[in-house]
Amino acid sequence: MASSNTASQEELKAHKVPLGWRDQCSALLIPLNVCRKEQYYLPWECAHERHAYEKCQWEDYMRRMKALSKKQLAAKEEEE
Repeated sequence: MASSNTASQEELKAHKVPLGWRDQCSALLIPLNVCRKEQYYLPWECAHERHAYEKCQWEDYMRRMKALSKKQLAAKEEEE
């Protein structure tokens, strides 16, 4: 279930991304972390990369919540 926002395991390992952050948006996290390191973690830098990553995280959350809602609805209908 790889998407265009998912980096390969080799890329993630090369950029030392922790296991907890290897999700559907991992390909957007790599350039964000590179930018953060180059800009010394200044909060006003890397805004575009951060926004793209956070948007991906939000869309992934919404996708998972819709799937959970459908699953719960199906279980509820199955009970009745």
